[in-house]
Amino acid sequence: MEIHVEQFITSADSKALATSGASGLNVVPVSSLKVVEGKIWLINYFMDKTLQNILENKNVSLVCWTKMMGYQIKGAVEYKTTGAEFDQAVTWIREMLPDRIVKGLLIISPTDIYDIAPTKNTKEKFEALPV
Repeated sequence: MEIHVEQFITSADSKALATSGASGLNVVPVSSLKVVEGKIWLINYFMDKTLQNILENKNVSLVCWTKMMGYQIKGAVEYKTTGAEFDQAVTWIREMLPDRIVKGLLIISPTDIYDIAPTKNTKEKFEALPV
């Protein structure tokens, strides 16, 4: 994943995760997101249908956008409730949002990334923004 995509998705105003399982499609807003070694970490605070779907079907789609710029990222997800990565996620959230309880960690390995801006120029627009 290119660095501008990482920077964009972590700073995007809006983010939504789409999953699919036996009960059908599900799309939820997501907030706590970061990129670690090219993989996208999302935190499960209170997922129900989303969790059920990813346990049935590892294919997900994440969309991150701000105004008329954005990316869709398709990939396979792993779900963790123990281990070093989960512990790192708990520490990260404890520092940011101490009242939140981390139930699980979703790790998305991107397979496809699409620019969803109408003019397909999210990179140029994003890089031109003042820092």
